[in-house]
Amino acid sequence: MAISVSSSHFFLRNPPILSSLPSVSSLIGLKGWGRTVLVRPVQCLPSGPTPDSESEAERGSSSFSSSSSTSISAYKWCAGLGSVGLLETAYLTFLKLTNTDAFCPIAGAGEGCGGVLNSEYAIVFGVPLPLIGMVAYGLVATLGLQLAGKNTPFGISESDTRLILLGSTTSMAVASGYFLYILSTKFPGASCLYCIMSALLSFSLFFITLKDFGLREMQKSVGLQLLVASLVVITLSASYSTAQPVSSSQAEVELQFFKTEITTPSSPFGLSLARHLRSVGAKMYGAFWCSHCLEQKQMFGREASELLDYVECFPDGYRKGTKIEKACADARIEGFPTWVINGQVLSGEQELSDLAEASGFTNTDSIQPS
Repeated sequence: MAISVSSSHFFLRNPPILSSLPSVSSLIGLKGWGRTVLVRPVQCLPSGPTPDSESEAERGSSSFSSSSSTSISAYKWCAGLGSVGLLETAYLTFLKLTNTDAFCPIAGAGEGCGGVLNSEYAIVFGVPLPLIGMVAYGLVATLGLQLAGKNTPFGISESDTRLILLGSTTSMAVASGYFLYILSTKFPGASCLYCIMSALLSFSLFFITLKDFGLREMQKSVGLQLLVASLVVITLSASYSTAQPVSSSQAEVELQFFKTEITTPSSPFGLSLARHLRSVGAKMYGAFWCSHCLEQKQMFGREASELLDYVECFPDGYRKGTKIEKACADARIEGFPTWVINGQVLSGEQELSDLAEASGFTNTDSIQPS
């Protein structure tokens, strides 16, 4: 097809849009001034983006937005779970520093929360374990908040901050696994709700961080994770190995509870003093295997010793790992026998006259034995 132009003054300034064009290989001839102008047909495209390009851009933007929102969501989860762990460990740290027993709503057949949390395994190189956990959870919560807000601390890059978060959660998960092993082997039958809760939080934080990294990034950081895990296991093992008793014979001591027999008769003074001590709320703390406790009771005699408010600190016997009775722990008993009379603490065996003086006993009807 050709277009003939007869006017010699015709200028092709704005050629019309050709809606019906042959194939790319065909040519269009424009004749004018005796010359034929060959124009290669081109496809007319709209000035704005095509529907296909718009859809591709939308898909790319949607994919980026989804990936970004997933990461932000993961960091918010880390911040939230880390805050929960921070509150739990702060509570346990307060109890540890104040020598107070933890409230344990679930008690197992063995030792409860107090027995586990107050054991030698609750201290790492002299530092209370809850305090270490509080620092770890606080770090994870802080990093999660910073990453979620795209505001990394101390000018550290986002990639380095994510690696620190991964290392922290890895160490916490490995430590929790180690402690669960200790709980099952050293405290069979014990129920420690706080231990289980902390382990669940640590494992959750670890898996959330792994999911955020993805498989490709995780393969690059597997060396870091193995190094952190090894350091945690070595540190805990070294701490607990140095905390073991020096004497192996002491570790093998196991005493079954038995009731001591008082053979001496009670004097009138002993009976009167025993009644008075009970009336004023005086308590005698002792242990069944303590010879000095037996001698103290012998001073009162068989009948009078039955009237005393005596607290046995090991009613279930004694063996390695056995904890002192709660009433004795609350009174902070460090030796036997120990008397607590009107707020006054008297350690060791006491003469009956000293007990009478400390308790304000002034009964003159009975005569003190010589």
